[in-house]
Amino acid sequence: MMRPLKAILFDFDGTLAELNIDFLRMRRAVLDLMGDYCSPQDGMEDLYVLEMIEAGKDFISRNSSGRENDFFNRAHELISHIETEGSKEGELFAGTEDMLHELRSRHIKTGVVTRNCMAAVRHLFPDIDSHCDTVITRELTARVKPHPDHLLAALNALDTDAKFAAMVGDHPMDITVGKDVGAYAIGVLTGYSGIVSLREAGADLIIERAADITRLL
Repeated sequence: MMRPLKAILFDFDGTLAELNIDFLRMRRAVLDLMGDYCSPQDGMEDLYVLEMIEAGKDFISRNSSGRENDFFNRAHELISHIETEGSKEGELFAGTEDMLHELRSRHIKTGVVTRNCMAAVRHLFPDIDSHCDTVITRELTARVKPHPDHLLAALNALDTDAKFAAMVGDHPMDITVGKDVGAYAIGVLTGYSGIVSLREAGADLIIERAADITRLL
């Protein structure tokens, strides 16, 4: 890292907290719900769940116009319930709170950028606002990661240029979106992915867990 870091953005599930969301259940539930409106489009089952909902809304708009918003709202209520339910069984990784406190003491701003819903994040980490300078869940951005706007919203809230920031996450999309905005991209091995997939995504650095970052600064 040749430039000093002024801000560090973190993914949430699998990065700061245990990955405890049943994504397969979520996708199946959304597909089942879509069956109430029209037959799902081929290939939808392979999408991430938020992209599946968007694709379902567009498909319903074309085939059963006027019902797409009802599907969209019901689908988001459904996955938010599953996320919040999963958060009740999860916990923060050891050292997360100390790490965030240490970064603040070093005058490094911190933020959470997650596709998760706010209710689930706050249920698992009730005092997150006292540890992080900004939290951007999917409700607070028009376009979620891997779209750059999600990270850019957090960087704007932190008043920090991407070249002085790092994105830390356990998923290749965290790495690619970090690179896309011009930030450092740091992979962690506590969630979704292994070393190979994180390296292939372009990670500048791969560490065992997010809490290790204070040791490396």
